[in-house]
Amino acid sequence: MRITWVQPEDLLPHEIAASRDEGRDVEAIARRWAAAGGELTPPVSGASASPATPELRSLATELLDAADALPAAASADEPEDLDAVRATWPATWSLPAGPAADDRLHGAWLGRAVGCLLGKPVEKIPRQGIREILVATGRWPLRDWFTARGLPADVAARWPWNRRSAPTSLAENIDGMPEDDDLNFALLALRVLETHGPGFTSADVAQAWLDWLPGGRVFTAERVAYRNLLLGLAPPATARRHNPFREWIGAQIRTDVHGWVNPGRPDRAAELAWRDASVSHVRAGAYGAIWVAAMAAAATVAGDVDEVLDAGEAVLPPRSRFAATVREARALGSGTDDWEAVVDELYARHGHLHWVHVRNNAALIAAALAYGRGDLERSICAVVSGGWDTDSTGATVGAVTGALTGASGLPDRWVAPLHNRLASSIAGFDGIGFDELAARTAALAGTGAPAGSTPAGTR
Repeated sequence: MRITWVQPEDLLPHEIAASRDEGRDVEAIARRWAAAGGELTPPVSGASASPATPELRSLATELLDAADALPAAASADEPEDLDAVRATWPATWSLPAGPAADDRLHGAWLGRAVGCLLGKPVEKIPRQGIREILVATGRWPLRDWFTARGLPADVAARWPWNRRSAPTSLAENIDGMPEDDDLNFALLALRVLETHGPGFTSADVAQAWLDWLPGGRVFTAERVAYRNLLLGLAPPATARRHNPFREWIGAQIRTDVHGWVNPGRPDRAAELAWRDASVSHVRAGAYGAIWVAAMAAAATVAGDVDEVLDAGEAVLPPRSRFAATVREARALGSGTDDWEAVVDELYARHGHLHWVHVRNNAALIAAALAYGRGDLERSICAVVSGGWDTDSTGATVGAVTGALTGASGLPDRWVAPLHNRLASSIAGFDGIGFDELAARTAALAGTGAPAGSTPAGTR
């Protein structure tokens, strides 16, 4: 049995790559690992093909401890505490005040599901494979659900669908929204807010994971943090021990609801998102979370996608690599109809990163939102055809454009296959309708904590 994302011999190559990206000196660690016969290339899907020997696994654990003990990659440009991040935020916001319309909250939930579902069957398939599948089935450029009908056997063998998703996410078999972590975490955020209110702590989020979220339904940094919770650690230490995925996309997919319950207040949304993210992520991993939450807060009341992107950028540390990444990507996607040229440039800049890293995927999201100009179909088809973490980027882009449009304005051919039904392994949510989720979100909207407040015991 090969359990992904937690085995020491699989974590260490990712840790070496993560530390190098952060500017930490791990070359002595890398040399020891290579000299012992360890693999330096990180496994793409979270587990190497064969288990390590007991001796090699023991060494990997020792070297992970050594990496954890290295000086932190602290930088004034990339702060690790909320107070430092918050110090750069605007004093006031120009977004419309007042509650979000129920139709726009409904559109946000539907858009998140539609974008996620579109990306599910091609998750893990690289960009060139996605294009080959679409060309072979007469669907390039992407403008509809993926299908296996008419797909030549050699193409199917070369680019196999995502094993877990294909039975429920192709045009011929979609019957409601299947379970996905991109929706499970939104449900869990809703439950945390309904249970604890806007004053929830990172510990409340962690406890909710243990109470409601099956361990097999979390991945990368969340799986590491879940393991750390079971080892007795508490946030924020859960985000740090043996966690090479601390700046990956996981927290970024969790925070839309924090924005939806704070319409027009990106600052309040970002504070909630930071507490949520701190269970599993640091620095750019947390910046992605506050960026999406801020955009979600804007999308339910804004007039156009530029207002949404402005709000997201406003909560980011302005000199961080993450902020620079999304600003550059937005500029690339603005005012052009040549999406392939945009994606070519994004891959030239960020193609060295793992397909689940936060920066490359955030770049694709920012570019697709700018390119899509608020249109759900144009935006989700662009971002999914760009590859990397297709279901997660599709979900984020779909949520923003769905909120801007509102449920009543979304194309029926995208919404109808959902049958107003969401599957989930989180107790109490399986089979729930998106209309009910929107109503429960609306009931919470406007109850956010005052700007500048942070509950005791949180970062």
